[in-house]
Amino acid sequence: MIKRTDEVINRLGLHARPAAQLVTVAARFQSEVFFIKKDLRINGKSIMGVMMLAAEKGTELIIEIDGPDEEAAMQELLRVVQSGFGEDI
Repeated sequence: MIKRTDEVINRLGLHARPAAQLVTVAARFQSEVFFIKKDLRINGKSIMGVMMLAAEKGTELIIEIDGPDEEAAMQELLRVVQSGFGEDI
């Protein structure tokens, strides 16, 4: 299992489109993916769960991955978050 912490940097935070991006990327991997915001830990392959995070700009987001392709999954998810989901930063 690996964990990394990153910050939501896009201006609008984790709304529907970025949430869908995260879920789409997470679903491509066999590993279990979880996103953690404070005390809320959700399944990273569930669009409703990711939307429940309601992570605004500046929110610290922990990504936790466990499985056979965890390193590749982490790299890809961090790339998406660090790109600001392709939105204004």
